[in-house]
Amino acid sequence: MITFLDGKLVSALPTQAIIDVGGVGYEVFIPLSSYDKLPPAGQAIRILTHLAVREDAHVLYGFMTPSERDLFRLLVNNVSGIGPKLALAVLSGMSVTSFKAAVVNSDVAAISKISGLGKKTAERIVLELKDKLGVAAAWEAASAAHAPTPEQEQANEAVLALIALGYKQIDAHKAVRDLQEKGEAKSAEELVKLVLKRMAAGR
Repeated sequence: MITFLDGKLVSALPTQAIIDVGGVGYEVFIPLSSYDKLPPAGQAIRILTHLAVREDAHVLYGFMTPSERDLFRLLVNNVSGIGPKLALAVLSGMSVTSFKAAVVNSDVAAISKISGLGKKTAERIVLELKDKLGVAAAWEAASAAHAPTPEQEQANEAVLALIALGYKQIDAHKAVRDLQEKGEAKSAEELVKLVLKRMAAGR
C-alpha cells in the first residue's frame, strides 16, 4: 500500500494534484481542505495517501494532514453508501473538527448541507459514526469554545487513527489515556505505535 508520496508538486486543481516522485507523475484526488494547504507548484511536498483498488484502476486519494485521511477512511469503511467521492465531498464541505462536532451533537441539518449529501445520508452518517467517534469527537466538539491542550489534540488524533485501524473506540481511548497518564508518549504517532505494540502483546 502507498501511504505517502514525497516529491514535487507539479500542478493542482481544487479536486486533484499531480506529484512528481523521481520522474514519475502521480495523479492524486484531494479534498478542498487539503488543496488549501498545498505549497506553490514546483515546491517540495509530502502528501499522505489512501490507495483504492478497483477492477479497472488503482486510484490514489491524498491528504495534507493525518486527521483528514483518518476521517476519510472512517467514512468509507464504516458508513454504508459512502464511497471515496462522497468522503472527499465531506472533507471539502466541513473541517474535520466541525464535522465530528456535528456528528457528536446529531446535527443532521449541518451535515446535510454538504454538497452531494441529503438528509437521509446525513442521518445515516450520524447513526453509524456517533458511537465510533465517541469521546475523541466530544473533546473536539468542546474545543469550539475551549481550545484543547496539545495533549488532547495528540490524543484525539491517536484515538481516531486507532478507530480507523479497526479498534473499538472505548479500547482506543482507554489505551491512549493510560499512556498519557504514565507519560510514556507525547505525539499521536508515538501513542499509536505504543498502543499497537501493547495490544499485540495482549496487555
